[in-house]
This record gives sequence, C-alpha cells and structure tokens, in this order.
Amino acid sequence: MENGTLHPMAAGHIPDYVVAADGSDYLFTFMVFFTLGLILLIGVGYFTLHSLPERMAHESNHSQFQVVGILALIALFTHNNLFWVLAVVVAGFRFPDYLSPMESIAQSLARLAGFKPSESDFATDPVEESPTEAVTEPAPKQEV
Repeated sequence: MENGTLHPMAAGHIPDYVVAADGSDYLFTFMVFFTLGLILLIGVGYFTLHSLPERMAHESNHSQFQVVGILALIALFTHNNLFWVLAVVVAGFRFPDYLSPMESIAQSLARLAGFKPSESDFATDPVEESPTEAVTEPAPKQEV
C-alpha cells in the first residue's frame, strides 16, 4: 500500500449485504420481514385449504353440514389427513333421499286401508295433539 493504492478490502469494495460500521444489516432486516410474511401467507393458505370441505357443504346447503364441520375440526387438531379426506367426501357426496318415497308409500297404504292420514302423521318431527281435539263422528239422522 505504498504509492497511494487502496487495499483490496477498503470500504469502496465491500458488498452491500455486509454489516455496515453503524451495525445496520439490510439483508437481515429484509429476511426477517420476508420470513414473517411467508409464514403468514402459508398459514392463510393452509387454513383456506383446510376450510374447503365446510365451504363446499355450506354452499350446497348440505344436510350433513355439522358432520363435515366436526370432521374438519378433528382433522385440524389431530393433523390426521384421513378426517379431512372424509370431510371432503361427505361434503361432495349428496346422499339420496330415502325418506320422501317411504312417506309416500306409507300414505298410499294408509289410504288403501281406509285411513285418512294427514301430513303430520308422517312428518319427521311429530307434533303432539291435545286430547281435546278428538274427532267425533256426527250422529246419524233419525227418520221421522
């Protein structure tokens, strides 16, 4: 370093990612914010994907919405993918309606047997009738 030449490690030749003399580390600061942002994005993506079966069941007004929700919640807490797959299958599969044809058959058979069934006789939530509403048949007319 005679003759006024710069040393190869002089300040003009140090790359920007090396810590400056005042202690500021731009690369470390960038990586902290990048890592935190990446963790947040992965978390949002994970929970969005995890809620897929519930959103599928909710949009189609699925009858087993609570079962799908419980399976997805169990999958979330146990990290067992089988529960999540079951939730997707249940949400995507529409179970056939066996109750309506059976009610229709029961009503037809009751009519053939001579009964007059009402719609509430075959309802899934039976309504109790009060004893004061007993049906009485009119007395036959007497001939004069």
